[in-house]
Amino acid sequence: MLTMRQEEHEAAITAFIRSNGITRCPTACVLPTQVSIAPSDRAALTTYAAARGRLQQQKIAARERLFAGFNVPVGRGE
Repeated sequence: MLTMRQEEHEAAITAFIRSNGITRCPTACVLPTQVSIAPSDRAALTTYAAARGRLQQQKIAARERLFAGFNVPVGRGE
């Protein structure tokens, strides 16, 4: 089994974070933890959740408009 030296491991993680634009651990912002979350991260999560909720409502409304003209039978033709 091949192993990395500590410096190689840290360099690989740093390169991954730099190339993927990760600035903070998403798990720490979403799940309850024993650690206090910075107010800026809490505000960012609130903003994200609100934007995601608006997008979901827009998708639902668009779907309703798309199917508004169709008369869908409820039963099986009984």
